[in-house]
Amino acid sequence: MKIVRAITSVAVTIVIAAFVVAGARPAAAADSIDPDADFKAFRDYFTKRFPNVPLNDFVNGPYSMDAELRKQWEAIDDFPPYDFAIDRGKQMFATPFKNGKSYGDCFADKGIGIRQNYPYFDLQSGEVITLELVLNRCRETNGEEPYSYVKDEMASLTAYMAFTSRGKPFDIKIPNDPRALKAYQKGEEYFYTRRGQLNFSCASCHVQNPGNHIRTEVLAPALGIVAAMPIYRSEWNGMGTMSRRLVTCNSQVRGVPLKPQDELYRDVEYYLSYMSNGLPVSGPGARP
Repeated sequence: MKIVRAITSVAVTIVIAAFVVAGARPAAAADSIDPDADFKAFRDYFTKRFPNVPLNDFVNGPYSMDAELRKQWEAIDDFPPYDFAIDRGKQMFATPFKNGKSYGDCFADKGIGIRQNYPYFDLQSGEVITLELVLNRCRETNGEEPYSYVKDEMASLTAYMAFTSRGKPFDIKIPNDPRALKAYQKGEEYFYTRRGQLNFSCASCHVQNPGNHIRTEVLAPALGIVAAMPIYRSEWNGMGTMSRRLVTCNSQVRGVPLKPQDELYRDVEYYLSYMSNGLPVSGPGARP
């Protein structure tokens, strides 16, 4: 299977591939964590490995890797399969809660055009805050039941919010705070750690093998992989949130998924979003 490849060929190319070889980045003190250096190595690896892919095109995932797949995508893009989610999310977003308040009251700029700022590290609570988490906390604060993180309601809300931010560059901050650096490091380590019966890490597919096939699927590059979320997947015949994608990935390698919005999943999203800084929001997206 093409997914099996000599890891050492990547290791000589970039520093981050050493994490794949070891299974995870070794534990380090907060003052030795260098997100800027990681960002440069990560970006350099993908742009040098795929010199014919324009930087901003990495947000298109497998369509930036496979010309035939891209033609199919462009053929259906006039009538994208996620339009229903945008429409539903817009209606949901505008519908007041029973107390008269709305989602817009929980966000800066009334929640419009802010997707590129999530997730962020909250200095008060000391945790990574994702868009999905804020939406459910908003609901609970206003007396509403939280939504499932992997079902259509959350996917529709985040689809609409992503749509209002299309084209805006990711702008994820890592405060100069040991807790923020630790969250970043934990997300990075989780991404490169092998797990499950198949002994795959997230990086096995999305760093080592983007553009290659696993069964009928073209593997997407990790660079910009969060930009299209949430996504409509033909495999699912519906929409999926970032939470659903992480849970599904763990299941596919025959590992034990964490609970949606577990701290570690949020840290992974934080790490990948920081690696996407400067790339445009393209969500909601569509994938095979």
